[in-house]
Amino acid sequence: MKRSDIVRSIQVQFKRMRATDAAAILDTVADQMIESVTSGDRIEIRGFGTFQPRARATKTGYNPCTGQPMHLDASTTILFKPSRELTKKMNE
Repeated sequence: MKRSDIVRSIQVQFKRMRATDAAAILDTVADQMIESVTSGDRIEIRGFGTFQPRARATKTGYNPCTGQPMHLDASTTILFKPSRELTKKMNE
């Protein structure tokens, strides 16, 4: 599903909404989610799942071609954990 598909589905749900308004709503929600996760907050969307920032420590990895060890810096990533309802629907 692409961004345009989500905008179209918002327009279908709310008949009188213009595409620009639906896109603005989607952008606002995405911006708020990005802002929350980058500040270290956990986002919970009931019935969908949770997004949570996770810190990765520095470690030694290996180049798959040469087998040489290489240093991997610490980084932050996002962990998504689907809700039970979503997992249940996917497995039906």
